[in-house]
Amino acid sequence: MANLPVRVHPLAADELEAARRWYHERNPEASAAFLAGIDSAILAVTEAPQRWPRIHVKYRRYIMRNFPFSVVYLTLPASIEVIAVAHHRRRPGYWLAR
Repeated sequence: MANLPVRVHPLAADELEAARRWYHERNPEASAAFLAGIDSAILAVTEAPQRWPRIHVKYRRYIMRNFPFSVVYLTLPASIEVIAVAHHRRRPGYWLAR
C-alpha cells in the first residue's frame, strides 16, 4: 500500500494556504519551512500510511514536529485523502463532517 496517490480535500487546501500566508507575512523563511514540513509529512504518510496513530476510528494523524499542526488523513483503497491541516488550537474533530 506504499506510495499511494494523495488527494487534498478543498477545505484542507484552504487551511494549508491560510497557514502558509500567515507564516509568510511574518517570515518568508518560516513559510518555506512550513511547506517543506507539509511535504515531508505527506511523503511519510504515503510511504507508510498505517504507521501514524488512528483518531476518530477511521482517520489517522501525522503530528508535525516544528509547527503546531497535524495532517489528518483517511486511507482509501486506492489513495490517501488529506482531510485537514489542523492547527492544534482548533476544536478537536472540527473536520469530521468533511
